[in-house]
Amino acid sequence: MMRTILVQNTIKSAMSFTGKGLHSGQQATVTVRPASAHHGIWFARTDVVVGDRMIPARWDAVNRSPLCTKLENANGLSVSTVEHLMAALAGCGIHNALVEIDGPEVPILDGSAIPFVRGFMERGIRRLAAPVMAFEVLKTVTVTDGDASATLAPSHTLRIDFEIDFVDAAIGHQKKSLVMNNGSFARELCDSRTFCRKADVDAMQANGLALGGESGENAVVFEGDHVISPGGLRHADEPVRHKMLDALGDLALAGAPLLGHYTGNRAGHSLTNTLLRKLFATPGAVRMVECDASMASRLPGYGLVWDEIPQVA
Repeated sequence: MMRTILVQNTIKSAMSFTGKGLHSGQQATVTVRPASAHHGIWFARTDVVVGDRMIPARWDAVNRSPLCTKLENANGLSVSTVEHLMAALAGCGIHNALVEIDGPEVPILDGSAIPFVRGFMERGIRRLAAPVMAFEVLKTVTVTDGDASATLAPSHTLRIDFEIDFVDAAIGHQKKSLVMNNGSFARELCDSRTFCRKADVDAMQANGLALGGESGENAVVFEGDHVISPGGLRHADEPVRHKMLDALGDLALAGAPLLGHYTGNRAGHSLTNTLLRKLFATPGAVRMVECDASMASRLPGYGLVWDEIPQVA
């Protein structure tokens, strides 16, 4: 009997998104284009005319930063705040795409991944004649930084557990666990926005950062026990959901879907990247496997249907 394989996907046609970068405040347009099998995810800086303008969406191209995920090629050309777009690609089961951008930072849009998810699903997903390859975690690896930690452990599917604890009463202690299969990312996480405290926004803007986040329309802003952003929260636990969204985007930089159990405790972008570096540097901790049809329900994106994507104002 012939074995049925799970095939790679790309987007059916190009889709563009325009807006300001959260940290730089610069206007940019991102165009996500279809790509062939085994291409993977690459960024291309279309505003650069001299030198290598291609930047791989891969863990070893990350220039680690606590505020966002920044990718950089060997010549120092970079693109930052890629995590929401990467989460949307992973959450929609898109394995191959060329992401053209005419600036140094991906637009923050509404602060979540839902504009990307809805855009991709409107365009549609095209199947490619090549099997999906996934990374299977075989050994538990952990990294720490003060009271923050991140762990990847063996699992037959991708599961994300996250815990946060803030002194601000409006955030407080939050904890959530999700198995990231059959569209759960789109249903549960993709509309959750980045969040920050008003004092942090003021401090960053005083230092020339967060220049695209002054309106409160692309981030949830907290002050003490109050949510001061227009419209309030989309979920009572929106902050921890967004941390899980970020984690999926950062884990997507493995270069292929991951089969493993990720646990983050106060973890951020830099720590998750450090975890991936340790995973791939640890002998026997991970192996690449070819996915057959029986693994379809174990990967993000498969089983996602339009009606399950949240509606947002």
